[in-house]
Amino acid sequence: MAFCKLLAKRQRSSSNSDMARKSAGVSALKPMLHLLLPLCVHWIAEEMTVSVLVDVITDALCPGESTCTQAIYINGLQQMIVGVFKMVILPLLGQLADEHGRKPMLLLTISTSIFPFALLAWNQSRGFVYAYYVLRTISYILSQGSIFCIAVAYAADVVDNSKRAAAFSWITGLCSASHVIGNLLARFLPENYIFPVSIALLILCPIYMQLFLVETVEVAAEREQDSACFRKTIKILHKRYQCMRDAAKIVISSPTLRGISLVSFFYELGMSGITDVLMYYLKAAFGFDKNQFSEILLIVGIGSIVSQMLVLPLINPLVGEKVILCIALLASIAYALFYGLAWASWVPFMSASFKIVVVLVRPAGKAQGFVAGVESIASFLSPLVMSPLTSWFLSNSAPFNCKGFSLVCASICMVIAFCYACLLKPEVNSSHDSEDDVEAPLLADS
Repeated sequence: MAFCKLLAKRQRSSSNSDMARKSAGVSALKPMLHLLLPLCVHWIAEEMTVSVLVDVITDALCPGESTCTQAIYINGLQQMIVGVFKMVILPLLGQLADEHGRKPMLLLTISTSIFPFALLAWNQSRGFVYAYYVLRTISYILSQGSIFCIAVAYAADVVDNSKRAAAFSWITGLCSASHVIGNLLARFLPENYIFPVSIALLILCPIYMQLFLVETVEVAAEREQDSACFRKTIKILHKRYQCMRDAAKIVISSPTLRGISLVSFFYELGMSGITDVLMYYLKAAFGFDKNQFSEILLIVGIGSIVSQMLVLPLINPLVGEKVILCIALLASIAYALFYGLAWASWVPFMSASFKIVVVLVRPAGKAQGFVAGVESIASFLSPLVMSPLTSWFLSNSAPFNCKGFSLVCASICMVIAFCYACLLKPEVNSSHDSEDDVEAPLLADS
């Protein structure tokens, strides 16, 4: 009888704590409503163009052909340029958001996507596609990663410390949900309507922000800010260099952090290469169009939501982070191999299902800034190999018939990452604490 009473008491306390967490999450959402609503619309508008871009670019640059080597090389070049400049622009935009306010930087970054898509809505000829690539590269440099970072900073301004974790979870979850909705729209909308609808939504976002979003930063009076812009940029770059140098010393002195960095480098080296060429490979090998691309992206989007909301919270307490990391890396190896060796048009859909586990490969804890830098280097190097290799094996001059050979090669990088992950060993708590203290400035700057 006493045991039953104790069990009932624990169940009541557990349910009360669950209700408290849910109410905290909902209450954290209210101050961010005018931020999250336009951001969701922006992410939907951008995602709905992803599946149709391959057809538009291939038809413009390589009319009448399913394989477009030129598009593969241009995409690789774009990824390299964005990777280099983003390491400089991201901390600079963060500093400007601290000094001039979150709202102006959000308005700037979310507005950059309007112009490249407007060009394609107007005309989809070769010259306009080249102009699209120029404007889209600038847009990626300014907005890729920075929108999310500034949004998180805004959430930190308006939400209490106790509710910030819930607020950040809302931003991440709504981002994933927006991608799913965007791919649903792309799947069922006619191709001619996708760009006009996307542009209308993209224009709506900054207008809504301008009207309803409240600034959270008190902008200081102008003190030679315009004349000192160049010196400020140099100062930020120097500070960024010092932070990365300090983080590198920490990583080199810690076997665990060194292993995490190597895992992140080889994983990103392979996965970014696959992401860069995957749709062009599927179009050349199986004749996929926007409908098939949207369906694959839907599988990936829904799978990522399920894994982050259900799979990770359930298995993390049971097996620990290292086992999850190794399982996710094994799934990434299968993901790359099934794509690369796909023998029928249904195999890519099966391969996409592995993304349910692959999305769990994310560094957590310390050295986030340094790991992000390592991943940027990997994403810069990846197109140097993947673009020419993919183009070669998709052409008639390939040494043997394996159109996805470059993806098979990318899986080797994931195998190396898996080997390093298996060698990871947990460190003592005192070492962790000291590293957290030293790492704090880097995480603040990044």
